[in-house]
Amino acid sequence: MNIEDYREYCLSLGEDVEEKLPFTAFKYAGGVLAFYVSGHMFSFFDCDDFCVVTLKCQPDRIEELKAQYSYIGKPFNLSPKYWMGVDAKAAPDHLLQELTRNSYEIVKAKYKK
Repeated sequence: MNIEDYREYCLSLGEDVEEKLPFTAFKYAGGVLAFYVSGHMFSFFDCDDFCVVTLKCQPDRIEELKAQYSYIGKPFNLSPKYWMGVDAKAAPDHLLQELTRNSYEIVKAKYKK
């Protein structure tokens, strides 16, 4: 999946989805685009290097996914207990979309307004 298709998919998940560049104050993270629901992040990636998408996931499912797919690994700079990194270029589009929707739903359910 390319970066623009992924961005459009994230925005299509709901009218409550916001996109931000939250780390512009940091030298090496200024190009990180994050997607939020209920004011909390559910997905982010580096716009300059669309390789790894970091997503929230159920802790028990993360280990299963990592064992099953070589393109699922550690998240960028977050707890590997609750987050995972997905190689956006290697993962099939349908799986990346399913994992992104799952992340969105986890965060939305936890932080309902």
